[in-house]
Amino acid sequence: MDETDSGGSGRVRLRRLGLSAVLGLVVVFPAKSTPAQEAPQTSSLTSSLTLQQAVSIALEKNPTRRAALADTRAASSEVKLAQSALMPRLTFSETATRGNDPVYVFGSELRQQRFTTADFALNKLNTPSPFGNFSTRFGGSWNLFDSFASWHGVSRAKLMNQAATQQLDRTDQEIVFRVVQAYHALWLAGKQVEVAEQAARTAESILNNSQARYDSGLSVESDLLGAKLRMATRQQELIRATHNLSLAQAELNTAMGVPIDSPLHQTESLDDQSLPVPILEDVEKRALTNRPDLKRIQSEESAQRHSVSIAKSSFGPRVNAFAGWEMDNPTLLAGGGGNNWVGGIEIQVDLFQGGAKRAELSRQRALQERVTALKQAAGDGVRLEVRRAYYDMDASRQQVQVAQAAIAEAQENLRIHQNRYEGGLTTITDLLGAEEAARRSQTDYWDAVYRYRTSYASLELASGSLNSQSPVVTQ
Repeated sequence: MDETDSGGSGRVRLRRLGLSAVLGLVVVFPAKSTPAQEAPQTSSLTSSLTLQQAVSIALEKNPTRRAALADTRAASSEVKLAQSALMPRLTFSETATRGNDPVYVFGSELRQQRFTTADFALNKLNTPSPFGNFSTRFGGSWNLFDSFASWHGVSRAKLMNQAATQQLDRTDQEIVFRVVQAYHALWLAGKQVEVAEQAARTAESILNNSQARYDSGLSVESDLLGAKLRMATRQQELIRATHNLSLAQAELNTAMGVPIDSPLHQTESLDDQSLPVPILEDVEKRALTNRPDLKRIQSEESAQRHSVSIAKSSFGPRVNAFAGWEMDNPTLLAGGGGNNWVGGIEIQVDLFQGGAKRAELSRQRALQERVTALKQAAGDGVRLEVRRAYYDMDASRQQVQVAQAAIAEAQENLRIHQNRYEGGLTTITDLLGAEEAARRSQTDYWDAVYRYRTSYASLELASGSLNSQSPVVTQ
């Protein structure tokens, strides 16, 4: 009997077994959802969500980004704090005192400019009466020179501020990647549910027809048991796929920084649309130039050189200027006292501190060697990361083409087995194998598309160019 054209009696038997079994075995070729199939877009997150919208929401609400943004504000404050060391210090104080300490009484009367010859009496000097004083002071100091330690501190703080900003850029890229990955994973999980539902319907049709054939004596019990086993397997797969879909939605919500139970409807779907194919050498060069985390390490290396300079400056002299003005009165508001001022310049040199400064200098130099080594290791790691991502992307791109061709082959194989089964030339085991191959070809295709797009995003992340306008987000 011809494999592609069975006889009329065979067609009658096939209709007797149920045409739904054949229809249930047909593998639906994957196609991108059309706008008519998608839910109407609204402004609510619970209604519709494109990938670009998901990325924008994540860059606003993701807590990891908020933490990185707080780090940049803290680093900016560190710059202002370091700059404040270059400015003078001004203080004000108001002090109220009362006592009969001879030295205190003698000095306070002098400061109030109320000292008289009667105050030289020995009894008054030795046992004075309690005396009150209200002292108002304005003071100031200014570090004129500290062997450039403050200037090095300002430069170091600015570099660390740059490092925090560069880390924020890298955090943004990582957030975009997680959203892209989670968004596509949610869509893939939905497709897997569809495939599992279709496979369960097919298994049910096969089971019903196997039961009918067994009841009519046209098949053996092993065929019926095989159909029941296939039905149980497909039901288990549908349960797993349904739970995977719920988990994928929770992962996307978490990546976006919204409540984990927020419902959403995607308005974009995966497809095998070709993305720009980059050149490995160009990607690697761009990564070494643009990666924010590499720039951060470079800024930290420069900042550490200033830390070494600060440790060296501690061995040098310091020059400070100081001044003060004081007003002393017997009462708080009525006045009646005197005022005075004093100012000067001092030079300070630390002669011995038990070796603490040398130990600090040695520590800072060791830290400088460490960050230099980390910089080299980071550069090597980036090169390897770029190559791994590039090869993954290129392999996935080719696998998409192979998987797409396999779908047509699996469909044709299923059609042949349907005709052979119709003519009684093959067993249900062979038919179930063909159905499994057709189902697997569809699953493999969507897995390949998912890996292609996520590996492309991984390559852009490795090159330091992933953002909300990247092709993997917009196309």
